[in-house]
Amino acid sequence: MTTVASRFQGVIPPVITPRTADGAIDVPSLENVTRHLLDGGVSGLFVLGSSGEVTHMTNAERDLALRTVAGVNAGQVPLLVGAVEQTTNRVIEEARRVVSLGADGVVVTSQYYAVSNAEENARHFRAVAASVDVPVFAYDVPVRTHFKLPVDLLVELGRDGVIAGVKDSSGDDVSFRQLLLAARDIPNFDIFTGHEVVVDGALLGGAQGVVPGLGNVDPAGYRRLYDAAVAGDWAGAAAEQDRLADVFNIVYTPKAGRLSGNAAGLGAFKTALVLMGVIKTNVMSAPMLSLDAGETAAVKAILARTGLI
Repeated sequence: MTTVASRFQGVIPPVITPRTADGAIDVPSLENVTRHLLDGGVSGLFVLGSSGEVTHMTNAERDLALRTVAGVNAGQVPLLVGAVEQTTNRVIEEARRVVSLGADGVVVTSQYYAVSNAEENARHFRAVAASVDVPVFAYDVPVRTHFKLPVDLLVELGRDGVIAGVKDSSGDDVSFRQLLLAARDIPNFDIFTGHEVVVDGALLGGAQGVVPGLGNVDPAGYRRLYDAAVAGDWAGAAAEQDRLADVFNIVYTPKAGRLSGNAAGLGAFKTALVLMGVIKTNVMSAPMLSLDAGETAAVKAILARTGLI
């Protein structure tokens, strides 16, 4: 655990993982994505998260992706890194490994596959935090873990210095607002929304930042939104959010039922980056399918409408 003042605020996109036509990690494209994000003014980078397809990656691929991003970043912004595994001992092992590779903080979900309760997950986070000397952030993503982290548990862990904050991708706006209210007096406790289209409202409610998958496509747009909010220009923040909400329509371009929800959203981000000349292919991790030519044309139209190409 750490007691230093927080460096984890603002716009921290979850970095995608480009692949070559034959499915390998595309290192030059990943380097380009990292530069694209840094040039867009991001405050940090979240590596090995859901948008990075972390659960589809081998350990060797995870190490390669993290080393690549860290190499391009070269300390410019803090690196949050996912330590995503099923159970406590596996998460501890993963957390120690990513810290050794340059993580400035680790992002940890509740246990998954294992059937657990709040008490076991409290012990889970405490054990992980005790095993590393960098900040630990709780990642609340019940669509993937099938367990919603309770507000009272997150506040308890925050007050005890176990976690340094929360990345909320729960989709539960009531719970999110309750967390913001309950955690207001916890020093250096940073709460991020993971939802791309309600960032202005989250910041107005007191969130410290955003971890937007769509930030891979338009990091500068999210930076403008964040800066407007910090300046108290809520009309400007709302206008930028409205434009980004239009960009987000790219995730709805795949034909209904052809792709999984995961492949549709991440595939749209990758397809947009291909069209923008940042990466070479929109290939997804196996067994996910990629967007086809018709879906790509629909993404292109949205990018043109919103000024990105």
